[in-house]
Amino acid sequence: MNTGTQDHPFQNHIRSLPEKPGVYKYLDKDQKVIYVGKAKNLKKRVSSYFTNTHRSGKLKLLVRKIADIKFVVTNTEGDALLLENNLIKKHQPRYNIQLKDDKSFPWICIKNEHFPRIFPTRHLVKDGSEYYGPYASVRMMKTLLDIIRQLYPLRTCSLNLKPSLIEKKKYKVCLEYHIGNCKAPCTGKQCEAEYLETIGHIRAIIKGNISSVISELMQLMHRAAGKMEFEKAQLLKEKIEILERYKSKSTIVNPRIDNVDVVSLINDPDLAYVNYLKVVNGAIVQAHSIELKKKLDEPENDLLVFALTDFRQRFGSNSKEIILPFDPGMELPDVKITIPLRGDKKQLLELSERNARYFRLERQKQMSLTDPARQQKRVLTQMMQDLRMNELPVYIECFDNSNIQGSYPVAAMVRFVNTRPSKKDYRHFNIKTVEGPNDFASMEEIVHRRYSRLLREKKQLPQLIVIDGGKGQLSSAVKSLKALDLYRKITIIGIAKKLEEIYFPNDPVPLYIDKKSETLKIIQQLRDEAHRFGITHHRRQREKGTVKSELTAIEGIGFSTAQKLLWKFRSVKKVKAASEEELAALIGKAKAGVVYGHFHK
Repeated sequence: MNTGTQDHPFQNHIRSLPEKPGVYKYLDKDQKVIYVGKAKNLKKRVSSYFTNTHRSGKLKLLVRKIADIKFVVTNTEGDALLLENNLIKKHQPRYNIQLKDDKSFPWICIKNEHFPRIFPTRHLVKDGSEYYGPYASVRMMKTLLDIIRQLYPLRTCSLNLKPSLIEKKKYKVCLEYHIGNCKAPCTGKQCEAEYLETIGHIRAIIKGNISSVISELMQLMHRAAGKMEFEKAQLLKEKIEILERYKSKSTIVNPRIDNVDVVSLINDPDLAYVNYLKVVNGAIVQAHSIELKKKLDEPENDLLVFALTDFRQRFGSNSKEIILPFDPGMELPDVKITIPLRGDKKQLLELSERNARYFRLERQKQMSLTDPARQQKRVLTQMMQDLRMNELPVYIECFDNSNIQGSYPVAAMVRFVNTRPSKKDYRHFNIKTVEGPNDFASMEEIVHRRYSRLLREKKQLPQLIVIDGGKGQLSSAVKSLKALDLYRKITIIGIAKKLEEIYFPNDPVPLYIDKKSETLKIIQQLRDEAHRFGITHHRRQREKGTVKSELTAIEGIGFSTAQKLLWKFRSVKKVKAASEEELAALIGKAKAGVVYGHFHK
């Protein structure tokens, strides 16, 4: 769509927009919000939708559906970012990035009450209680709670411990007190000030400030030892050792890396996977991954900024430094953005990227089980993009030649449908027109035979042909496609064995695909399957040739009988050495007499 603002119904509206940072909303004819965006300059950003030529069909459709424009001016671009994120969550606009995060993750709650309880929960109640999380790993949260319970005796009951009720002696000590898990504040055996001091230590541990807790406990231990309170000092020492062990296990990098957020992104055609790490004193205290569904082919920096804003809001982060894989294209107030090239911070970023990849793999496995059709389409779309195709490679065929020093030249073709082997469509070829070991001519023959037959029988042609071999085999296959007027109508590639390079016809520079990509894995699977299928056929031909030359020369002995003998005795030499009785037990007296007589004239 390429219309100037002077021709557009919103021309006057756009002229009146301020050149300030803010958020704009597009509404359809039913006044439903269909898109929310942020901008450094509202006037320039909104006008770009109506003055630029858009390649994306989805973007053209969005512009056609806009019936009204509303906007909110903000003080800074950072404020616009936060407002945009909140409005997207509120309205769930059709054409915005969709946050696929439907899990209810657990939190650690410090209850707002006298002698606060500490417990896990999935429900946040606005009653003044403190919530820490969410924890993507339930195991990590339980480990932390177990350590807290080892260190500090806390109450687990739900009694109302108002001072007035404790003074009235309404409660009695329970089993938890007798086994040492609680100091019985319900009966006044522990004062609230001491209990709240313990809660302060726990709050610091949950936040990752373990060093400060250790330092305070060390002071208390030395003070107790100085007063000859050795039993108390020993208990404090044991607590310090527990914390030191926990700290050593949770420290990932240099402890001087403190209060830092790390965000990484893995970008796929329709989805993006983003991981967040919260690092305090070199230890990861929060880890979370999300999936973003793209709607308008959003650029990577938009996806990264959207996810980053969501993470910082969700986890209440006030980190002054954020480690990112690339420049997000905007500044955040009072925040330093680091794009590391080496060192400890680079290690943290790589760890985050690994987590994003594992999360992607997990989601893909779930998708393949719950929605295999969608998973197949996603993989086919990725292949189409990687191999520069114009249509999805629903039908793929792969060819392989098999011969040993030119003997029994055969070839094999395998077909995959929707990324899965279709074994009923596999085909073997005995080379008919080529004499001697000539892989190039053999490839030309079988490709011509395969597709001339499909054309003649009006059957489904593949969208992608894979040739197992380098430039020579690929060029030979292309000759056949040209002869059949199929060249450029079907995408054809060659895969070289050594470096797993992908070649296109007439292109001397190979295409290098990521070794871990699904595209390369499927091409390798095709190649390996064609090779296996071809070798099996070649082995049968060799066996048949051996049988034919040695045993079927005996008058009255056919191929089937000869094959039985070889399966039993393994070689012609052992057949010769067998007694007539052994032969008769396998092929009968009459034929046994013929075979035995032939070898013992």
